[in-house]
Order: sequence, then structure tokens, then C-alpha cells
Amino acid sequence: MRASPLPAAPQLVVAPLKDSEMWKSRTLVATLIAATLAGCDKPAPSAPQIRPVRAVTIQGGAGGETVSLTGQIRAKDQASLAFRLDGRMIERLVNVGDLVQAGQVIARLDPQNQQNALRSAQANLASAEALATQARLTFSRQQALLKDGWTPRARYDDAEQALQSAQAQVDSLRAQARIAQDQLSYTVLYADGPGAVTAVGAEPGEVVHAGQMVVQVARQGVRDAVFDVSEQIMRTAPRDPTVEIALTNDPTVKATGRVREVAPQADAATRTFRVKVEISDPPAAMRLGSTVTGGIKLATPPGMKVPAGALFEQSGHPAVWVIDPQTQAVSLRAVKVQQYDPDNFVISEGLQPGEVVVTAGVQVLTPGQKVRLLEAAQ
Repeated sequence: MRASPLPAAPQLVVAPLKDSEMWKSRTLVATLIAATLAGCDKPAPSAPQIRPVRAVTIQGGAGGETVSLTGQIRAKDQASLAFRLDGRMIERLVNVGDLVQAGQVIARLDPQNQQNALRSAQANLASAEALATQARLTFSRQQALLKDGWTPRARYDDAEQALQSAQAQVDSLRAQARIAQDQLSYTVLYADGPGAVTAVGAEPGEVVHAGQMVVQVARQGVRDAVFDVSEQIMRTAPRDPTVEIALTNDPTVKATGRVREVAPQADAATRTFRVKVEISDPPAAMRLGSTVTGGIKLATPPGMKVPAGALFEQSGHPAVWVIDPQTQAVSLRAVKVQQYDPDNFVISEGLQPGEVVVTAGVQVLTPGQKVRLLEAAQ
């Protein structure tokens, strides 16, 4: 029996892909490969960065501190002595440092012009007085004749009028003579009270003007310590402070004073205010012109002094970075600044003594970031 042939194996017929389908397949394969490689190369999450910073521990009680000022001893009352008229000064009898008494001659002007004016006024007065005497005699005769009826009333009236006119002329010239006498007396300058000469403003031979300072005299008695004070200290100083004053070259020489005068306007050049402190009983060693140091306690409430580098800004307001002692993480906290200085500022609200704030590196911190102290907080 003849065996029948085996059936032919079925053939797999692969239909050719269209171009668009082939492009999609290749794109899918490339995407899967890229995703696989990217997953293999992705680094593991890094640990949060710990930034090194410097910090300081807050101490309380920065307010009420004492500041020192440098000033000079001056007389409370000073007089600038000057002539009342123009002229050439021929003599000055005192110099800086001399003591003068009331009525003492200080300086003289050339009196020639004033002497001539006085002589002329006196001569005119003498002539007027002679005419007045003649008019008085004439009036007396007319008065007697009128009484007896030997002269007309009109002549009597003329004599009376002439007498009145002559007397008025005498009064006028007498006043002019007194003025000329005063002008002559003004050529001599007198001290109007006791004191010490602290400055001179003219030398013999110079032509001086009326009111020009010839010498300056410091009155004896009460003296002032004069200081130039900044606006910042003016804001924080108490209303009626007691000032402790000591000689700069000998601090053992001390005195106490009270502020008696404060300039209402700051100096245009230095932007400081002139303050005069009255010393009622100054030691003898505190001479005029001595340099002194004045100590004044500021009337600021207690605050916390922080280095200037700690100051940060949050929405236009001052703030500082505070370090949590448990987690070493920082947080930004708003504060109220009471006083600014070049190196420090005083905080009145927002911090507590013992807290630690960042003083260097504040510009690169973010809330919650952990930090590492470069040095121990102080």
C-alpha cells in the first residue's frame, strides 16, 4: 500500500509595512530606549545643603548707655567791646589773657576831629549866648518902657520875639556842644565790667569802624562747657540731663553741669547742634579754653544690640535670621529697630535675650535652611 504524501507546511506570509507605519514603529522603539537609559542615569536625591554662617547670641540691656563728648570751657557771658564811631586807633592797652576791671581804658582813637568839632560847637554856643544876653537886655528895657507908656506895644513884642529866638538858638547849640563832647568821649574805649580778654580784633594804627570788635572780654563767674552734638544723640538724650564733665588732660578734675542752651538749628557744615552746659562752680583748673570731656546717659529704653551685618529686609521692613538651637534651621523674623549705629543697631522688639541670630551670610539663606556655625556664637 502506497503511503500518501504529508501535507505541506503552511507558509507565513509577511505583508510589507507601509512607510508611515514603519516610521511610527521606529519612533516608539527609540523612545523606549531613551527612557530606559534616562532611568539608569538619574542620580539619587542629594541631601539638603548646610550653609556655614556666623552668628551671635543676643544680650539684653543695650539702652541707657553713656556717651562721651569733647568740648571746650568758655565764659557764660562774653562781651565784644567796640567803638561807637569810625576812626584810626592809636592805642590798645590790653592783650589776650589780661584781666580788666570795670572802667579800665581798653583803647583810644585819634581824637583830633572830635576835638575840633567840640571847639567849633563851643564857639558857636558862646556867640549865641552873647546874642541871647543882648536880646534879654533889650527886652528888659522895652518891658520897663512899656510899663511907663514910653514905647509902643509893637516894639515890645519884637524885643520879646528876638529874645525867644536867641534863647532857642542857645538851646540848640548847647545840645550840639553836648553831642560833640560825647563824640570826643567815644574816642576812648572802656571796659564795662570785670573779666579776661579772650580775643582782639584790631591793632594800633588800623582804621576801625563803629561796632567793629576791638577786644572780647569773658565775664568772670559762671562758665560753660560747649559741645557740638550729633542729631542722633540729640534724639536719644533726656530732656534735662546732668552732664559729668572732666578735664581731658586730667580726668581727676571734675564738675557737674546742666544744659542751659541748645542751638535751634544744626550747623550747615558739620550737621551738629551747639549745646552749652552751665557749670555753676567750676574748679580753678578748668580755665577758659580748656578741653573737657562730657558724659551723658542716653534716655533710651533697654534694647538688644546686634551687629549691623545681621540686618536683613523683609517686605521693606527690618528682619533678622534666627537659628533654632534644636534643628539648626533658620527662620526670618521681623524686628523693630530702636537705634542705628555704623557698627551695630539696637532692637527694641522681636527678639529675646539668649536667641542666636545670623550675622554673616544673611543674603543667601532661605527659610527652614539648616546652617553650621563657623565659630561659637558670642
